[in-house]
Amino acid sequence: MYQPQLDDYVRWNKKEHIVEGWVYFFDTAYITIEVGTKDKPDELVSKHKKTHILVVCPSQYWKDLEYVKKR
Repeated sequence: MYQPQLDDYVRWNKKEHIVEGWVYFFDTAYITIEVGTKDKPDELVSKHKKTHILVVCPSQYWKDLEYVKKR
């Protein structure tokens, strides 16, 4: 079974649609997959200029993940 790691690009084949993106966070219980980003509307914090759009994938669904590439 595939074991996801940070900075892997994965494809999650769900019944209705496919989720694709970078593994942004990893834990033994779940991962988050970054499916998009958008610019923040303000300049309050200079280090973090993007809002990350994430999908949670619990560990019981890791069997449905397909590894595509590494960052």
